[in-house]
Amino acid sequence: MEAGELAVRLGKIVKSNSHCDYIVEVDDEKSHDSPPKPDDYGFGSFVKLESKGRHWAVGLIYNSQLFNPMFLNMGPRLSSEPDPIFSPDLIYETRTLLGAVLIGMFVKQNGESYGIHGIPRVVVPVNTVVCRMTQDEIYRFHLNREQRPQFCYYSHLLKCGGMFAAQLTQQVLTELIDSNLFSGADQRALSILCKELSWKTTMGAMR
Repeated sequence: MEAGELAVRLGKIVKSNSHCDYIVEVDDEKSHDSPPKPDDYGFGSFVKLESKGRHWAVGLIYNSQLFNPMFLNMGPRLSSEPDPIFSPDLIYETRTLLGAVLIGMFVKQNGESYGIHGIPRVVVPVNTVVCRMTQDEIYRFHLNREQRPQFCYYSHLLKCGGMFAAQLTQQVLTELIDSNLFSGADQRALSILCKELSWKTTMGAMR
């Protein structure tokens, strides 16, 4: 973890597709003073959903969409340049939308934080703030109550991670292996899962 690393605000929840599939509207210059950069919300980024005084869930970015209402707008156009004195300013409401699959939540107990993996029971409200997690938070999320490493959302991610679920899961596995969070038998188990998934993805593409 880099010294002084802070969670980066990405945007807010605007809708959901299912109980564990949420849509995030990314902040821009018009909605927030410090909008995130494209590198902050890349594919496979860990995010946390929180409002004032409450943590709701942990998720992974699995998809992105660019919303541009001007695309294929075939309406009538002016035959000449508009009068700059009487014509109002046009605001192009372009948006970047992210898909986030929920994979668990944080719990704090006796000064220690750990993760609970699986589908959160509660419904996350609209306008809940979404932030990219720090490396330390990602580390803590992959510890159980006994502060032992855990990775219990494998099957859930493969089922609910969208059309790129296999690639997303493999990326998460690779990053966890490279982080050296796991050791011994746990590290070997992750490596086996990663190799098996890679083999299945390769064989599936060849069919």
